[in-house]
Amino acid sequence: MIQRFFILCSGADASILETCSQGERNKYAGIGATVFFTAVMAFLAAGYALYTVFDNVYTALGFGLVWGLLIFNLDRFIVSTIKKRNSFRSEFLQATPRLLLAVIIAVVISKPLEMKIFEKEIDQVLLEQKNELTLANKEQIALQYSPLVADLEQDIVQLKEEVASKEAETNALYDTYISEAEGRAGTMLLGKGPVYKEKREKHDAALLELRELKSDNAERIAAIEGQISKLNTEYETAVVNSQPIIDGFDGLMARINALGELAWFPSFFIFLLFLAIETAPIVVKLLAPKGPYDFKLEEEESTVEAWVTQKVSQRQHIMATDAVLNEKIYGEIQEEERVYAHKKQKAEELLRLQADAFHELQVKGL
Repeated sequence: MIQRFFILCSGADASILETCSQGERNKYAGIGATVFFTAVMAFLAAGYALYTVFDNVYTALGFGLVWGLLIFNLDRFIVSTIKKRNSFRSEFLQATPRLLLAVIIAVVISKPLEMKIFEKEIDQVLLEQKNELTLANKEQIALQYSPLVADLEQDIVQLKEEVASKEAETNALYDTYISEAEGRAGTMLLGKGPVYKEKREKHDAALLELRELKSDNAERIAAIEGQISKLNTEYETAVVNSQPIIDGFDGLMARINALGELAWFPSFFIFLLFLAIETAPIVVKLLAPKGPYDFKLEEEESTVEAWVTQKVSQRQHIMATDAVLNEKIYGEIQEEERVYAHKKQKAEELLRLQADAFHELQVKGL
């Protein structure tokens, strides 16, 4: 039963193989087994590839099954349409388009399985790419907020410098009126005279202005720091909101590109393995000698071809004979019509002559 199933997979005519030897049936069962297991690998490869796209097991299995059946049908068609000829060159030319198609199928099948085999290495490459994308994303988002934050921080620096300048001025006035009181500067008189009072009043006025300036600038600095904090919060929110996009950077195309970042040598030999599996049925049919099945199939096809050719030739002869007969019959009918028209014309002329003679007799009798 298994042999019959694999013969069915090979696309060979089971009724002809039943009349062949066991070895011939085993050969085509082996070809059919290769076609079947190639379709199974295509199903697994497509299922995994589509799972990375849809992230749903049932959807991946459904589309994978359709793809596996498609590959099975293509391989079965390729193998079944290769006919053994008397010349290897003609057989190879006949199989060339099918070999190219087999190469394409091998590439399609091997890539998803390569991604599964090298999954850990691909994950490492994707992790590095995600880290690079995360840093680049933060830098790009920071470009939107950094100039604003820098301007606000510069405003804070100016406000603090303004307070520091006013504080230095107030301290200088303090040193001035203290020096005046101690007799170290100004009037050089020890004690608190009118000049001392004047300088003290200037200091007290400057100190009051300093306190007001500190209070006003502190409020302004607090407001600016609130704006900076708000911008920093917006920046962090933008980074957090964009991070899931980067975390989801592991789709089919990303994994194929990551696979391309790995060493080509192992991947290339896996491709060669699948290429050998995919082209095995075709190569076997090309290299295998012409067997009993091929002779019987050729005999059956040549019988049908001869019968069809004979039928076509008979129909052509019948049509040619009918054309000759029709031409002859219609030619005779046309000749008879001309004779009839001539006799009718002579009869009409004779009747007119008789009528004219009878008319003359009547006239004479009158």
